[in-house]
Amino acid sequence: MTARDDWTVPAAETPGVHGTVETNDVRLHVVTAGPADGDLVVLLHGFPEFWYSWHHQIPALAEAGYRVAVPDMRGYNCSAKPRGVGAYHVDELVGDVAGLVHAFDRESAHAVGHDWGGFVAWQTAIDRPDVVDRLAVLNAPHPSAFERALRSNPRQLARSWYVGFFQLPGVPEWTLGARDFEVVERMLVDGAVDPNAFTDTDIQRYKRAIGRPGARTAALNYYRAMARRNARLTLTRGGVGDQRVEVPTQVVWGEQDEALDISLTEGLDRWVPDIRVERLPDASHWVQSDAPERVSELLVEHLG
Repeated sequence: MTARDDWTVPAAETPGVHGTVETNDVRLHVVTAGPADGDLVVLLHGFPEFWYSWHHQIPALAEAGYRVAVPDMRGYNCSAKPRGVGAYHVDELVGDVAGLVHAFDRESAHAVGHDWGGFVAWQTAIDRPDVVDRLAVLNAPHPSAFERALRSNPRQLARSWYVGFFQLPGVPEWTLGARDFEVVERMLVDGAVDPNAFTDTDIQRYKRAIGRPGARTAALNYYRAMARRNARLTLTRGGVGDQRVEVPTQVVWGEQDEALDISLTEGLDRWVPDIRVERLPDASHWVQSDAPERVSELLVEHLG
């Protein structure tokens, strides 16, 4: 573990310890907390966030006895930002998670993800079930369910318009950074149900994280890599297909999600036999900030 004076969140205000981990040929900034011998829980953030999106849940999990590892995913905040769209293919992201687990001298861990981190958590449980003990996903659709929705639900297709916009070169990066990252602030503040979900300090930290050199392009490359992958799978195999998850799974879903339709929580037992879905009617896509205590309770209960 290393110490630096330019962490986005000062060490004194971090619910854990800053450090770095080398995994899958990339250096990840990781915040760790909880007893060293506790069961390992890996928390994966989404777009346009960084490890800090879990700052409410880290103390709760640590106090429950878990060893918590919370990375800035590759390309984000203080983690390395490899160049090229291919560096953000989901296989690389899954490799990062598996490598992170092994870097903590564990064979497996509990995987928890929100938004893009949720998609990576889903895919890790699908592709590398050997490294996932239990899975928890917050407002991120199962890949087969999402494909089904895009093909049959015009409402979800319309809500996903931004994915097409993100495929453009350069313009999305400029849009995210314009007027002191106004779009990022609106996404968080206007998208939340609780007007106090994000403080002014929180917003400044999110802006600083996504404003680091190379971070915007890296974050958008997640979408670009996924679009190319899915197009290739559609042409060669007809789509992503039926992707099963065999580990015990919990889905926590803020119902006031402006980007993801509530129908994405339905019929998941087709692919995930051991699943529990908890819908929170007074929470948004930013569910762990809108309902931090309830989300923490649900995670501790499920992982225990």
